Amino acid sequence: MVPVLHIVGVPSTADFRTRPLLHHTLGDGRFNAYEKAAEQVTVAQASLMSKINAAAEIDRVLTQCITLARPVYLTLPTDLVGEKISAKRLKVPLLRTPPPNDPAVEAFVLDEIVSLVKEAGQDVIILVDACAIRHDVREEVNDLVNKAHFPVYAAPMGKTVVSEQHEYYGGIYMGSVSYPTIKDKVENAKLILSVGALKSDFNTGMFTYRVAPIRTVELHSDHTLVRYARFPGIGMKVLLPKLTARLKEYREGAKCSPVPRYKLDVPQETDQRISHSYFWPRLGQFFKDGDIIISETGTSTYGILDVALPEKAIFVSQILYGSIGWTVGSTLGAAIAATDRKLGRVILFVGDGSFQLTAQELSTMVHTKVTPIIFVINNEGYNVERYLHGMDRKYNDIALWKYTNLLTTLGDLDGTASRSYQVRDKSSLDKLLVNPDFAAANKIQLVDVVMDKYDTPRALKAGSELYTERAEK
Repeated sequence: MVPVLHIVGVPSTADFRTRPLLHHTLGDGRFNAYEKAAEQVTVAQASLMSKINAAAEIDRVLTQCITLARPVYLTLPTDLVGEKISAKRLKVPLLRTPPPNDPAVEAFVLDEIVSLVKEAGQDVIILVDACAIRHDVREEVNDLVNKAHFPVYAAPMGKTVVSEQHEYYGGIYMGSVSYPTIKDKVENAKLILSVGALKSDFNTGMFTYRVAPIRTVELHSDHTLVRYARFPGIGMKVLLPKLTARLKEYREGAKCSPVPRYKLDVPQETDQRISHSYFWPRLGQFFKDGDIIISETGTSTYGILDVALPEKAIFVSQILYGSIGWTVGSTLGAAIAATDRKLGRVILFVGDGSFQLTAQELSTMVHTKVTPIIFVINNEGYNVERYLHGMDRKYNDIALWKYTNLLTTLGDLDGTASRSYQVRDKSSLDKLLVNPDFAAANKIQLVDVVMDKYDTPRALKAGSELYTERAEK
């Protein structure tokens, strides 16, 4: 659910007719093999074989990409690249919103939801998730929270949909992995307004959500669920503002519903080793308003979940597909976007195993002069896999690198455009985090954070135990 336009150069239209054996093909003359593969992971495809319909086809896939928040695939033959076409269609704005809801069905759905809210008294919570971000309803969700005053919680992939400093924000709900106070509040609410739910295994604490459909209203991009009834075509982008207007009258009573605030304090540990229990809340004190925080699949994502991020922070994570190493390239893209849009600092947390898959992107970061801060969790291998598939399996070990040499090796040859650090204990970590030059992030910086091989975040340990139990069953 990411609106990406993939533009692919392909052989000329003449080559498509004669099918010579060209490089970058499978050697069998099937030039459409890659498009067939792309059909499995894109919502729309266009093969531009003529300039006559090129503009219409481009607009078609772009509209699908934007309104459905899905990837699309566009092929461009080499002999059409320089062709001129009419610019008339550029004067017509593309559709940017989903189709309108059926008025009669929408009115019925609104009445049903309001009736359930009334029936629940003031025991109503809002639970936000990934699709609230993917389908661009953050503004609508925040308006609902501000006007209805219901407590709001987030699934892991919904982190930062609502400000984690908001007075009605209660924390991350992840089924049985949740902190007890959060788990109790969510699972015992009489009604849950779920916005953009994505009920994948890791996002739900290995399917340990205890949220009964009879107590749930689910709002999605293209349908709404009210208890056991499904209403196709009633999308949340249009529905949410109308629902907010109807629920404003309940705000006074909602104020009486306390929101237990979970705060992850920095523990007072006598051991100088950097533990996960110390590292993540300590980094929480380092973050600033507007930071873009990127967490790698596994240890980093689980570690940062319990840390309340500052105002206007942007959290980038990938719990569904879970491809390790993806964050390094994503950090490059985020840093370029942050520069263009004048956003805050870009901060990456990545494990050493994941980092070794895509570390070469550091070279492009140096070349493009972006200045992210990169924390490499150096624990000698795949920590998440140790907990899921064997603590001492040799395939979870990796070669040890000298991470502080990488930036000079991969582009900053004279060492003037970057800084690298290694921290092995709490004192050196604390000293670095209060260093104003480091916090300024005016150069690309890499921090080699040395941790114990078997130490792991609380949420990852709990989640891995649930994963193991499910696998055994």
